[in-house]
Amino acid sequence: MAWVSLKIEAQDNTADLISDTLMSIGALSAIIEDANAETVDEQPIFGEPGDPPPGIWQQNLVSALFDEGVDISKIMADLAKKTGFNALPYSTEIIQEQDWVRATQSQFDPIRITDNLWIVPTWHSAPNADALNIVLDPGLAFGTGSHPTTHLCLAWLTQTVSANQSVLDYGCGSGILAIAAKKLGAGNVIGTDIDAQAIQSSLYNAEQNAVTAEFYHASKYQSQEFDIVVANILSSALSVLAPALAKSCKAGGKIALSGILKEQESAVSAIYAEWFDLAPAQYMDAWVLLTGTKKCNP
Repeated sequence: MAWVSLKIEAQDNTADLISDTLMSIGALSAIIEDANAETVDEQPIFGEPGDPPPGIWQQNLVSALFDEGVDISKIMADLAKKTGFNALPYSTEIIQEQDWVRATQSQFDPIRITDNLWIVPTWHSAPNADALNIVLDPGLAFGTGSHPTTHLCLAWLTQTVSANQSVLDYGCGSGILAIAAKKLGAGNVIGTDIDAQAIQSSLYNAEQNAVTAEFYHASKYQSQEFDIVVANILSSALSVLAPALAKSCKAGGKIALSGILKEQESAVSAIYAEWFDLAPAQYMDAWVLLTGTKKCNP
């Protein structure tokens, strides 16, 4: 069995209509992609305030999948009739049937954070059996170790967590930071998130890694003080939550903040400097990790 992949060039103000119309005239699926992905002109969209919504670029490719044997010329004619968009540039490709699960899994290899900390999908063997290996598959919640912000936070935890310290993972996503902290010897570990799916993912991943950590929806989280607070969320949320995160950190405790772009570093640093003595920032690609120690008398 095979399918026909139809790719149509579209602008930011036409992509949604083209995608929806293709679905209405028989497409099995339709997605919108950055036409300049994996080139120097790739346009990163992070969902920051003032940015376009994630998935909307200036130059787009609408990719639609059809059954083999479909008349593409008729599809394009129907699309033009329904939308008024004529002579749209497009291309087609035959997609052969394959083991999609295996093909997807082949894209995810173990991720080295340090020599002694690895993120390992369930279908792989650990490259270093003696290391701390976090078993984690890509899922609906953010945090697999592949993103620079997660990588920065994990590396920082390996240098910071001491036995029996308490840790708060604010915006826990997949639970990866909380799980890492527990494997590094932390005592009481709590993760919280505004996304119910993230809480479910965190609980599942903790079970897969045979660690005990508590995870709560943010609406049910009761504030308390921790030795270590880590928050890998958008800079806009970090800015708003600064008083709450500072309150959650003990005097002399440590904080790590990521999800911050380089151009946002100074603004976020200025906010947190009220409560924390900040260390020099760490960088990975376009992203920043801010860390600091809670002042005894802020």
